[in-house]
Amino acid sequence: MFSTHLAKKLLSRRSVQQVRHLSIHEYRSAALLKSYGVGVPRGEAARSPEEAYKAAKDLNTNEMVLKAQALTGGRGKGHFDNGLQSGVRLVETPEEVKELSAKMLGHKLITKQTGEAGKIVTAVYVVERKYALTEAYLSIVMDRKNQSTMIIASAQGGMDIEGVAKKDPNAIKKYSVDLEAGVSDDLAFEIASQLGFTKDAIPQGAKTIQTLYQIFKDKDATQIEINPLTETKQHEVMCMDAKFNFDDNAAFRQQEVFSWRDVTQEDPDEVVASKYGLNFIKLNGNVGCLVNGAGLAMATMDVVKLYGGEPANFLDVGGAATPETIEKAFELIITEKNVSAIFVNIFGGIVRCDYVADGLIQATKNLGLKIPVVVRLQGTNFEIAKDMINKSGLKLYVEEDLDEAAKKAVELGGK
Repeated sequence: MFSTHLAKKLLSRRSVQQVRHLSIHEYRSAALLKSYGVGVPRGEAARSPEEAYKAAKDLNTNEMVLKAQALTGGRGKGHFDNGLQSGVRLVETPEEVKELSAKMLGHKLITKQTGEAGKIVTAVYVVERKYALTEAYLSIVMDRKNQSTMIIASAQGGMDIEGVAKKDPNAIKKYSVDLEAGVSDDLAFEIASQLGFTKDAIPQGAKTIQTLYQIFKDKDATQIEINPLTETKQHEVMCMDAKFNFDDNAAFRQQEVFSWRDVTQEDPDEVVASKYGLNFIKLNGNVGCLVNGAGLAMATMDVVKLYGGEPANFLDVGGAATPETIEKAFELIITEKNVSAIFVNIFGGIVRCDYVADGLIQATKNLGLKIPVVVRLQGTNFEIAKDMINKSGLKLYVEEDLDEAAKKAVELGGK
């Protein structure tokens, strides 16, 4: 059923491509950390091989790391569409940086997370190489169950934390943090002591943890993940890599942060959807779904699968559906060539059924829609909406029962 298989896919797609929780590039994260006084390696982002060459010259060292900037995990184990292996390379000279940058920039980096679609590399990050004495893991996340926040920490950093949790669950420590009180000195020292730092580095580690929490609050973050949080051989505590996510609902408060959004990392159709207030995620099926309300959307996709169909998308138009947004929703659905039927399931409690019907009729006419559309409307002005659709003469099929509507959509879709 949808709840076990597709839900995982939806959650995965949402974290990588939707802007519900804005992700920013590593070099942006490093700059943000640095602005708060958190230790990060010296480095500079570049958008051309020439800029990368200059950045490498400015570092004035023969020990550097060149990192492809793409919003995906597993960059080091990935490969490019031109055959180049790994998005994280150790380099020694500016000339080598320039040569490798030319092979990374503008090319797709393919990782375990992206699949064959890959992600376009829009920048490279040239940083000074630092040698680690210890590598730890630390993240700050929302703890919705307790309406608070949580710090997750492990002395086993620098690797896949899910793998660590599976192999040795006891290696992962969780600390509940009161949202307002924040991280006390005692808690910060307790966590830092668990991360494997030497006695000399624990005070700086504790301060770093407190500062990270301050950033989390100040910037309306939903997640901060530092992997690895490193103690160098010089006993400096540094964030070697950082992943930030920010609450989309706080965009009006965090205009600078949201100006860092890189839409090239997102599906173009999903970018358009967000402009119209549509929550849209592509899937691989043949039955397009247009629904109002996330819960109803999940149920709709479940029932489509129940009758042997495969949802082509998750599309929630919310409670502010207008003829314009409905037409845009149809446009997004039919961009996928494998869509052979559309299932519209609207509950007219937060939007009038006749208003939706008007939008459906206009969209069908304006787009010259050829594929069948099964419409299930329930709620305010349903009878008026039903009459409007039946008199339209268009390929719109009205069904009142959810199961019958889903069954018809699957049948008309040819599955």
